[in-house]
Amino acid sequence: MSTNDAKKKKKPVVPVKDKKGPGKKAIAALKEVLQQQKEEEEKLRREEEEEEKRLQELEKQKEEKLKLEQEKKDKKKQKEKEKKERLKAEGKFLTPKQKADRARAQLLLESYKAQREALLNPSTVDKEDENGESEESDEENNDNTENNKNVDKAEKVQTKNEDSSNEEEESDLRAAVVCVLGHVDTGKTKILDKLRRTNVQDGEAGGITQQIGATNVPLHAIKEQTKVVNGYATKKFLVPGLLIIDTPGHESFSNLRNRGSSLCDIAILVVDIMHGLEPQTIESINILKTKKTPFIVALNKIDRLYDWQTNPRKDVRDILTSQHANTQNEFKTRSQNVILQFAEQGLNAALFFENPDPKSYVSLVPTSAITGEGMGNLLDLIVENCQTHLYKRLVFNTELQATVLEVKAITGLGTTIDTILVNGYLREGDTIVVAGTDGPVVTQIRSLLMPQPLKELRVKNAYIEYKEIKAAQGVKIAAKDLEKAIAGLNIYVANKADEVERLKEVVAKELKSALSTIKLQDRGVYVQASTLGSLEALLDFLRSSKIPYSNIRIGPVVKKDVMKASIMLEHSPIYATILAFDVKVERDAQELADTLNVKIFQADIIYHLFDKFTAYQDDLKKKNRDQFKSIAVFPCKLKVLPQFVFNSRDPIVMGVMVESGIVKEGTPICVPSKEFVELGIVTSIENNHKTVETARKGQEICIKIEPIPGDAPKMFGRHFDEKDILVSKISRQSIDACKDHFRDDLLKTDWQLMVELKKLFEIL
Repeated sequence: MSTNDAKKKKKPVVPVKDKKGPGKKAIAALKEVLQQQKEEEEKLRREEEEEEKRLQELEKQKEEKLKLEQEKKDKKKQKEKEKKERLKAEGKFLTPKQKADRARAQLLLESYKAQREALLNPSTVDKEDENGESEESDEENNDNTENNKNVDKAEKVQTKNEDSSNEEEESDLRAAVVCVLGHVDTGKTKILDKLRRTNVQDGEAGGITQQIGATNVPLHAIKEQTKVVNGYATKKFLVPGLLIIDTPGHESFSNLRNRGSSLCDIAILVVDIMHGLEPQTIESINILKTKKTPFIVALNKIDRLYDWQTNPRKDVRDILTSQHANTQNEFKTRSQNVILQFAEQGLNAALFFENPDPKSYVSLVPTSAITGEGMGNLLDLIVENCQTHLYKRLVFNTELQATVLEVKAITGLGTTIDTILVNGYLREGDTIVVAGTDGPVVTQIRSLLMPQPLKELRVKNAYIEYKEIKAAQGVKIAAKDLEKAIAGLNIYVANKADEVERLKEVVAKELKSALSTIKLQDRGVYVQASTLGSLEALLDFLRSSKIPYSNIRIGPVVKKDVMKASIMLEHSPIYATILAFDVKVERDAQELADTLNVKIFQADIIYHLFDKFTAYQDDLKKKNRDQFKSIAVFPCKLKVLPQFVFNSRDPIVMGVMVESGIVKEGTPICVPSKEFVELGIVTSIENNHKTVETARKGQEICIKIEPIPGDAPKMFGRHFDEKDILVSKISRQSIDACKDHFRDDLLKTDWQLMVELKKLFEIL
């Protein structure tokens, strides 16, 4: 049934003289369509012009930045040239040969000083001088031979002093805390696995780092890894080691990355050379910039370059130059692209061996976490930065600075806390105060446990027990009453009994401050997690997914949690759920939940938890929509097209224009201008000869209206005519059904019409 059919049927009975062209309304509608098309084309044209302008502006900014950088380089070169000329004019400029001659003269002078000291203090004379030969006979020896002996002596004394100085400096310095950040799947944990020669990633849930992890890297391991670096023989190591923190890379863990970077002295930002800067890479850059944390970029996955030839036993610079020309060209192109992306983030960057100024340029180290290339260069550059720019920061401080990373039950040890000790000492028997789910926890350290060197703190292995731990280290603390401890906050040591109460207040205040930033909704899911960090991560994910939460708690799910979650059964049953992230569910709590019809979703990966809840949400919505489909009435306003009335009664079949709202099958139709007479129910809708379920504003459609069972059929021309506007008959019950189960189906304009009809029908 269609408007064309109607025309065919009416054509024979309408006199030729009455046949007319398109009506005014049709012409107006056509003009409106043409106007809309014109406006749309104009809009697209403006958008294209704006986009082209934006791209031109961006290109201009890039050119200006490159120009400024070149000017800076030229200025620096000119300055160096002027300095060189000035030194030459003053006679102070030394050629390499002159510098070598001066060094030899200085060494000879030192030898004479050492000789003089030896003569004045006989106890310092070598045994060779005590063999009975007189000083006079010594003086008769060849002067060059004597000088050479004294040079050797001077070098020995100097070396001895340097060694003792280095040992002293090493014992003053603490291990540097290094944070590893980057986008998911860029190879962060794999880089650490290559360093440790372990396989932590495969042991993690879904192969993803879900918590902050810590690895103690001793000095001998650093030396072993950096042997391949050019110039290793002259390298001096002052740091006693590194404590590397591995942080999650997915966007949901931005808070953990934030927490991790606040602990670290220097960071490694892992960038996939094949993909460049990704969303969480940029987020990590912003965190590092905000905290002013120095960082080095591991330009990872160079082994994926076309025709890459692996050779991990060499300096990465030599490996790059030994590659085929096409491989070198691809590396150059991709690395330059990454450098350009850094420039877009407001940062200068350069390959570490081309870095003109390490203080103002970020160094990029090409690496492969799979084959091991560049790992030695990466470690070498970290150590160099720690021993130069970060020297003062790494001077050991006795004031305690420690953070709980994770609370974990270990067979034979009970509940333990994984801790990062940044400064100070922790000793067996110390009274510690940490945040807990039911208030501050006060307990004594029973054991201080550390994994073997190069073993991840989270991975189960044989621990070594210590009486005392000096920073910086990752350490596992075993003590009583840690079951309710909360990860993510500081640890405090009470050296005196009267300090305990004060520290409890400090801890309680810290936890309150951390949780006070979390805004709860009146209606929403109940959220539980194992740590403060993972709780914040899950809440952040829920916010971005538009899932409200009404209550939160850290710790396992118990009966009390189920009772609180059941409150939503009265207000919004879809939210009568508990999202349990990385926590246990007590048996009696699960039994109560089954009884009360509270759903508990449990997972150790955020995405799995989210998928479970959304699948449940979709299923419940579908059931509710099916249940309330006949009750929910969408608002609509229809205008009769009199030339397309095909059947005037039982059923009424006619063409209408949807003036506003949305009409669907099952919509009850009435006529407000005729004392709200009810015409019946819309049982079918056709648009261009095709059956459809709904139609929106602006569409011309044909509808069939069948009478309500038990009511007398209504007739076009008697109960209503073409002058009357038809509307959907809504009620309080139908409005509530639309709000609860079909909210997303209605546009803002539909809700505005709903308000209009609500007033028309005088619904409270």
